[in-house]
Amino acid sequence: MSLTVVDMHTGGEPVRIVTGGYPPLPKGTILEKRAHVRDTLDHLRRLLIYEPRGHFDMYGALLVEPDLPGGDLAVLFMHNEGYSTMCGHAVIALGRYAVDEGLVARVEPVTTVNIECPCGMVVASVEVKDGRAGAVSFESVPSFLFARDLAVDLEPYGRIVFDIAYGGAFYALAECRQFGLEFGRNRVRDFVDAATALTDRVKREHPPAHPDAEDLGFLYGTILTDGGDGSGGVPTRNVCVFADAEVDRSPTGSGVTARLAAMHARGGIAPGETRLFESIVGSRFTGSVARTLVLADGRPGIAARVGGRAHYTGRAEFWLEEGDELGRGFLVR
Repeated sequence: MSLTVVDMHTGGEPVRIVTGGYPPLPKGTILEKRAHVRDTLDHLRRLLIYEPRGHFDMYGALLVEPDLPGGDLAVLFMHNEGYSTMCGHAVIALGRYAVDEGLVARVEPVTTVNIECPCGMVVASVEVKDGRAGAVSFESVPSFLFARDLAVDLEPYGRIVFDIAYGGAFYALAECRQFGLEFGRNRVRDFVDAATALTDRVKREHPPAHPDAEDLGFLYGTILTDGGDGSGGVPTRNVCVFADAEVDRSPTGSGVTARLAAMHARGGIAPGETRLFESIVGSRFTGSVARTLVLADGRPGIAARVGGRAHYTGRAEFWLEEGDELGRGFLVR
């Protein structure tokens, strides 16, 4: 048994795209496929994402057969804890990959790639010039502010005020200054500890719910921000800590979407305005409100557009040698 992959990164965040080796999956919805992979094939996630082939913060994408009409491809996202519902940095990489690999017909100046994600259909727009794929933007699923100005007393930080917003996954959003943190001054470890503490508390006391599917109703992580809005050409910095304290090196596509939904609900951004979002490694995504909408339960929401660039880092073939128990995957943090 061997697994083949193409490795990419978007804004510094890895994307390990599985190109071969997984057994065929049964037909069904993408959430059913996600459950099947989680329940019966999770040893393959550990083999690809964990050490010695990966690391604590590795991220993966498994292409599967689309179920929704019009889907060019479908994807299951993998990380150190399990399987996500949405991943913007992976969508940006997959948009370029789909064009480069001929999974869709190449059209200049923009090729559209319909990517079915566990949260729904995400439409990627890939810039193409002289046959080469470049920058990618995507319009995400309906996103919304779930709860505003919640507060908890969080040891040892004190009273923390935060929002919960959905951008394909649910995040708690909080300004880092409440934790005594400042970008460029504090260690990443300090941000991870603060974000993880808030995530754990919110999961217990304020669990979110999605109006369309129970499987989407879980808190994915916490995003700590500098309090800016990304206007005037001045980027707003944030760090996303998700899954099992995994740190996103990119500005986080689904996180930017969630931030845009919260900003719009607060009257901080109008449709058509573009904002800049910067990660802890200095990479940037653009974000805008493509349009407003109303969700099935009557809740106001938005469709966001997020843009960035992905790059290739290599191709590999992995296997498990007989008798190699550590090769099945482990993590050291």
